[in-house]
Amino acid sequence: MIPMRMFKLACTDADAIDRFLSGARTGFLGLSADGSPYVVPLNYVWTNGSVYFHGAAEGRKVDMLRRNAQACFTVCEDLGTITAPVPAHTDTAYMSVMLFGTVAPAADLEEATAAMQAMLDKYVPGYYDQPLSRAHVEKYVSSLGSRTAVFKLTPTEITAKRNETPEESRMYYPGKTHRDERP
Repeated sequence: MIPMRMFKLACTDADAIDRFLSGARTGFLGLSADGSPYVVPLNYVWTNGSVYFHGAAEGRKVDMLRRNAQACFTVCEDLGTITAPVPAHTDTAYMSVMLFGTVAPAADLEEATAAMQAMLDKYVPGYYDQPLSRAHVEKYVSSLGSRTAVFKLTPTEITAKRNETPEESRMYYPGKTHRDERP
């Protein structure tokens, strides 16, 4: 493990990390195979200590995973800009989490269906009046003709950083100028 350079910003609060991963909407899956990097933004769900995502059962992502299943999944949320009278002290409030591990297909149809239901519950809570059926997950084919696959990344390492939002008066808003800063 490579030590975090900005260790003062390290977040080791497991509950905060769990809440963050559960609520953030987009993650970035980083892959590398045959000397070629590839990063793709994804909708995902964090459940039972793993990241689940879905996509076509064929294509670049799947080809790369077949060659190298080691991956990094990154989630970051910008919480606003922190102003300062000195330009070099202007900063960003944020939280980010990086999960390192191996990506594998969901173990079985039951796990895939549970993951897809968790994604529906996250992105469209209450929209459907019936739970997702196993048959739907098993038979779904996209408009491009590809079957859908559900993948799981169980992390072997998690790192997180957080630059917390200071008092509201330090946060930037449109129209704010350095003259508005009060020491």
